[in-house]
Amino acid sequence: MCRRIKLLILIFLFLLSSVVTADISGTALIVDGDTITISGTKIRLSGIDTPEKNQTCRTTGVIWDCGYEATETLRGWTYAKEVRCTGDEKGRYGRLIADCFVDGYNVNARLVYEGLALAYRKYSKRYVPEENKARAAKRGMWAGEFVAPWDWRRGKRLDREEAPIACCKICSKGKACGNSCIKKTYNCSKPKGCACDG
Repeated sequence: MCRRIKLLILIFLFLLSSVVTADISGTALIVDGDTITISGTKIRLSGIDTPEKNQTCRTTGVIWDCGYEATETLRGWTYAKEVRCTGDEKGRYGRLIADCFVDGYNVNARLVYEGLALAYRKYSKRYVPEENKARAAKRGMWAGEFVAPWDWRRGKRLDREEAPIACCKICSKGKACGNSCIKKTYNCSKPKGCACDG
């Protein structure tokens, strides 16, 4: 009998730990385009999926860092501002799943509306209207080609064969070497980067 009560208490505590209600506010540290940390609590933005940090997209034949762009856009929107997040569940990695707000607007919805995130239909259809507007206006990723973040995590990539990488530096006095310029007499040991010969 005592054993059964202990078992029931353990089951109850386990179930209770998986249900979370949180309203957390503070300065956000940006992990990536859809994950932030406030006061030590890791938060996954609910109902959306942004490109991974090192994921690329293509617009008019030019590769751009859409994952980096989503992360930096979120960082810009939240910089030195109070972010308020509300959620009632934890995901499989222990993160609070939440809607987050800055200056009264829903950050999750805004990322989708700007074309920097997709509605994560597997978990929620809440942001499908914002995604439809971004697609119609060809904003962000919708201006060109991209791989859905969930497919990218499974290994799918854009075909890069005919896609030039945007030049970050044009080497008019030297030659390109990785992401920088070197003297024409030097040997380059770096892989091809974004620097271009001028």
